[in-house]
Amino acid sequence: MADYEELAPELKELIFETMKTHSPYWKLLGIELVDVKKGWAKVRLPFDKKLVHPLGIAHGGAIFSPADSAVAMALIGMVEKDETFLTIEMKINYLAPFTNGEIIAEARIIHKGRNTALGDITVKNGNGELVAKALATYMIVPKKEFS
Repeated sequence: MADYEELAPELKELIFETMKTHSPYWKLLGIELVDVKKGWAKVRLPFDKKLVHPLGIAHGGAIFSPADSAVAMALIGMVEKDETFLTIEMKINYLAPFTNGEIIAEARIIHKGRNTALGDITVKNGNGELVAKALATYMIVPKKEFS
């Protein structure tokens, strides 16, 4: 991803460590951060039977979650230290079932303003086949609002 600026090594390391040790939701689902840069990120979700609905196919939320998480990781290096962000809207189109292997959600920030950011997400399976396509809008706010 030569088009995206690398994060400072200390920040990148902190993000990886935080997502491994302080994100109970990621741990619950099995989401893993693959790579992150300013404005771009990749997360991985291995298939697990705990993700399925009665027909044995991963629930749509299991695909939505890594897509949303990838946008958050892509945006994290683009906001100020005194800012945080929240998903305010996300649209996803499911194109293929997730029944085995893994999915990779790759997000790109396609617009970042003072108060909002827009992320474009592609979710593919381990064979590189498109599973879902999504678009997410995030609101950027001062951290003090959530203290």
